[in-house]
Formats: sequence, structure tokens, C-alpha cells
Amino acid sequence: MKVLEGVVVADLSRVLAGPFCAQQLADMGADVIKVESTDGDENRRWQPQLPNGHSSNYASVNRGKRAMTLDLKSPRGPEVLRRLIERSDVLLHNFLPDTAARLGLAYESVRAVNPRLVYCTINGYGEHGPLRNKPGYDLMVQAFSGTMSTTGFEGGPPVRSGVSFIDMATGIAAYGAIVAALFARERTGKGAWVHGSLLETAVSLLGYHAISWLQGGQLPVKQGSGSSSSVPYQAFECNDGYMLLGAPNDAAWMRLCEGLEDPGLAADARFASIRLRVDNRAVLIPLLERRFRENTVAHWVDRLERKGIAVSPLQTLDQVFTHPQVLANEMLVKLTDSDGADMPLVGMPFKMETDDGPMSPSRRPVPRLGAHTDEVLRDVLGYSADEAAALRREGAV
Repeated sequence: MKVLEGVVVADLSRVLAGPFCAQQLADMGADVIKVESTDGDENRRWQPQLPNGHSSNYASVNRGKRAMTLDLKSPRGPEVLRRLIERSDVLLHNFLPDTAARLGLAYESVRAVNPRLVYCTINGYGEHGPLRNKPGYDLMVQAFSGTMSTTGFEGGPPVRSGVSFIDMATGIAAYGAIVAALFARERTGKGAWVHGSLLETAVSLLGYHAISWLQGGQLPVKQGSGSSSSVPYQAFECNDGYMLLGAPNDAAWMRLCEGLEDPGLAADARFASIRLRVDNRAVLIPLLERRFRENTVAHWVDRLERKGIAVSPLQTLDQVFTHPQVLANEMLVKLTDSDGADMPLVGMPFKMETDDGPMSPSRRPVPRLGAHTDEVLRDVLGYSADEAAALRREGAV
């Protein structure tokens, strides 16, 4: 039995953050019902489209769910939604606050229907303040939150992080908050309102950059692959590609010098401490760059790893998903699609093991639009076959 088995989740969210949160709930055993408009989550149409008919975006965050369609603007749509709220333990959506209110999904409204409900809302800029109804995607929040001011090279144009890390981190944060609210409900018998946003996630992830500004008045300086707080801690070009290494303390620095077989570098007073290496970055980095270009990535990675240096080749995804370390930690999940085709997906970001064994990801594949509408109407909401057919005729589902 999985830890969230028996928990019913109504997932009305779209795109990445909310669906990723709900996917983790499904992996832990919850019965997640993906509720979409009759047009489907916009993420279904994003590029690239896969040979199996899913978009890569949609497939990345929607495994393990049952999918139904529901037109909330139809005459009987609110009736179906109300019945779903009554029978759910968790309701998750990412409508803007005023939109949610128009749809009857404000906290006060759903709490009146189900006081035990854990109600989770995710939006771009937060539930409060002048921008609460402003639409926001990961890209814009990278800019608005100041995150983008730390990426790229000094004097260069804005650079977007290659992964939608604010979206995905928001999903992880919301998952943790929902589980905490479910735990609290076991003690109090009452539900709760959990609300998060891309902005709150992004600002919290500023970490030491934020503290440097708040307490030291120092704005971050763009360092490309490097760091303003530690040297060397960046990418270096070898004669056949790039590697990334870090020697963020004095002991690691001495081991790096040993790996380079350069006692003169180790004895150089300009590099004798973290502070001095940061201050003399412009001198030290060119010295290291010249040395690393003398040999291959494999040569240096092997040599420096034997000295206990944190080092990695710059891998592409074809290398990542065939690497034994990635496979050993079950970050590649192989499912079968509804048509019998193989469906490789990304594993869970955390694992749980109990006396009964490890929790494995949901084996339910990524759902087609509306694939489980009749099933949910019958098994979860209690509609008869005739009533479900009537809902279809009337355009509610």
C-alpha cells in the first residue's frame, strides 16, 4: 500500500507547476483526476509533439492520472465540479484569483462544500498584492524575480535557464505543502488553504544572492558558468570538450594543485585562500584554462576524481539517460502507453522506502484527453450510465 493510497486529488491545474505537483501525489499512491476543458490542457499542444501523440511537455508532468473533461461554463458543469469537490481530499488549480472566484473556486466557496478539503492554489505572482491577477510563466518570473540578473555573462543579453526550474520547483514545494496539510488534517479533522506561486518560489531560491544584497548591499555579478563566491568553480575547456569542477575550500584547492602536478601554483601566495582566489580570479582562471586545454575531459576527470575533487563532464541527455548512476537511482521509468507502445519517462525526484519495500512511480501511463471521463463519473462521482450520457449530450463533459 502506498502512503497516499485512498487520497482523491482533483487536479484542475495546467502547464507545468501544478501538474508536476499532482504527478508526485500520484506516484505516492493518490488517485489523481486530471480535469481538463474539452479543448484540453494547453500543454498538450506545445512542441515538440512525440510519435505517440503526446507533447513532451504534457507527458513530463501527467503520468499516473485519470483524465476527464469538464466544461465549467456549461449549465451542468458546476454541478459536476461540486460533486467532485465533495468527494475529493485535495483540490489543486492554477486559475488567477479573480478567475477562480468567477468559476466558484474561491477558497470560501469550496470550504463551504467540503471543510476537510486541502485546497491548493498556484499562480504566477502570489495571492496578495497588486499583481495577484497578472498572468505569469516561468520565463517572465525568471526576469521579474531577479533570477535572470544572475545568469549569463556580464554585459551580455538576458539568458533564460534551459530548464523550467521555477515551475518544477514550485511543483515540488506545493507537493510538500499538500502532504503537510494532509498530515495536519489527521490531527485536526480540518482542511487548509495552501497557496504558492512562481514568484515566491523564485525569490526563495535566490538564496545567498538575496542575503548578499539584503545584508551586504551587494548585487550579484554575472559569472557565466562560474560563481562570485568561489574560485575555481566553473566550466573549463579541455582539448575535446568541457568539464565542470569546483574547489570551494582551501583543502580542495591543494588537492586540485596536486592533481595538476603544479607545486608552484599551490605555493603561489596570490591563491592561498578563498578570498585571495576570488580577488585574483582574472589571474588564476587563465592559468587553469591553459593547463586543462593540454588534455582530454576523460583524462582530467579521472585524475581529479582520484584526488577527491568535485568534477563532472558536460553531459548531453543521451549520455545522462544511459549513465549507470542515473539508472541505478531509477531516474528512468519505462511504462507502456494505452496503445501498448513503450513510454520512457523521468523518475521521481525523491524516493521513499518502508519496511514493506520502496515506493515506485505510478504505473498508470500519461492519459489521453478525457480517457477516463466515464470511469470517473461512475466510480468517483456516482453518476449512472444514463446520467453520464446526459452530461455528454448537454456538453458538460
